[in-house]
Amino acid sequence: MKVNPQYNSKEKLLALYNKPLLELVYEAATIHREYHNPREVQMSSLISIKTGGCSEDCGYCPQAARYNTGVDAERLMDVGMVIERARNAKKNGSSRLCMGAAWREVKDNRDFDNVIEMVQQVNSMGMEVCCTLGMLSDDQAKRLKNAGLYAYNHNLDSSEEYYTDVISTREYNDRLNTIENVRDAGISVCSGGIIGMGEKIEDRIGLLMSYMKMDNPPESIPINALVAVEGTPLEDQKEIESWEIIRMVATTRIAFPESVVRLSAGRTSLSMETQGMCFMAGAGSIFAGDKLLTTPNPEFNEDSEMFNILGLIPKKPFQDGCQPESNKDLIIENKKALAEKRKKELETARENTIKLKFKPRVIKTVDSSLNEKQLSK
Repeated sequence: MKVNPQYNSKEKLLALYNKPLLELVYEAATIHREYHNPREVQMSSLISIKTGGCSEDCGYCPQAARYNTGVDAERLMDVGMVIERARNAKKNGSSRLCMGAAWREVKDNRDFDNVIEMVQQVNSMGMEVCCTLGMLSDDQAKRLKNAGLYAYNHNLDSSEEYYTDVISTREYNDRLNTIENVRDAGISVCSGGIIGMGEKIEDRIGLLMSYMKMDNPPESIPINALVAVEGTPLEDQKEIESWEIIRMVATTRIAFPESVVRLSAGRTSLSMETQGMCFMAGAGSIFAGDKLLTTPNPEFNEDSEMFNILGLIPKKPFQDGCQPESNKDLIIENKKALAEKRKKELETARENTIKLKFKPRVIKTVDSSLNEKQLSK
């Protein structure tokens, strides 16, 4: 049951969200235990492979070039550095690696070729690979699938009605189109939203309704609490109350029984007790590590202690789907073949030059001391 038919309208979902909190959590916990192992929580790690300099105006994002947030634009990380961080994340218990790039959309260039190689290598390590790179074309989604990408994250952020209050540089339908391209390529969809941006409760329900309307809702639904960053338009937003995130997690769990509800950004403001309630209400994943892209996050050691206290166990990779195959990328292989061809042509040209034993032509000079008569003889 991907979608709970009891709550297939905005009115029913709103009534569910507003249930007495303990009743709501109990209903969510019951459904969670029916479809998931309640002790398993996936530990995921997020690496910002390309930070800052984004051309968009998302009101919550410190990576937008137009905001003065102290985040400098950086180039794409080296493939080797990303693999090293992936190994460390796996060693610390993460079974899923998400790579994020501050791009509006993916360009078909060397940077994307490098991302393809990152996906191939991380997948070969036995980790679930997720990317969030901005808008994707259908061909780009197919290349990522061919490389071994397990999931693609592309959040809707909020309801369609409230979306334009937060973002103007990308349409809501642009996001839906990218999700459709990802789905058509056979990649698992990870898509959720942010609460605490000044939206109404109806907008939180509107976000969930956007997924309800899909023929195939996301396999993963991240619930993020706004991290208000100085320099962004939302810097003065009040921090949400703990019960708000619990309600949102519980409502999402009940509405989408099979999906993994991910407790994502904003965990530093949540107590262990609040997080425990979220896990009881159906959260099945957290991001581990000291940073989420550019905002703070609890460290591995803190999460390890929390897991021990709450009796949680890290979820192993590929429990919800088979590991994808990593195949050779024809575009990259053709570029390598062309580069090798040019290299051989240059080597041949050098060898031919040596074989010809070219000697410069000797030009005879005339002694200027000779007179005209001597020259004429």
